[in-house]
This record gives sequence, structure tokens and C-alpha cells, in this order.
Amino acid sequence: MENPFESGQIKNYLALYGGVVVIMILFFIATTLFNEEQEVDTKIFTTADVKTQVSHNVTQENNTTSRFKLLDKAY
Repeated sequence: MENPFESGQIKNYLALYGGVVVIMILFFIATTLFNEEQEVDTKIFTTADVKTQVSHNVTQENNTTSRFKLLDKAY
């Protein structure tokens, strides 16, 4: 294998490296120019009292019988 510095092939390697860098810069410029900023709508959540709904669901869960028994001690 020949030394690329002595055979003059180093120009090809530098040209390849320069071409890759130029392509990366062009893609960066293209993405910044054509990137449209979109506005994000803020979501508004209701602050209604949901405690009544939760307690209603809990009472229904207690009335149903389960065929599985839970362990007395959690490991």
C-alpha cells in the first residue's frame, strides 16, 4: 500500500472531506430556510370537581367480587 502523501492521492481525500462538509452545510441551510414554525395551541383543562365521579367508581369496584385473592404481604 502506497503512502497517500507521497503518491499525491491526499488531494482526493481532502476533496472528498471538503465535499461532505459542503453538503452538510447546504443541508443545514436548507432546513433552516424551509422550516416553517408552527404555532402550538395551548390546552385549557377544566377545573371541575371530579371527586364525586371518583367516589362513585370506587363504590362500584367494592361491590364487585373478585375471583383473585391478593397477597397479604407485598414482596
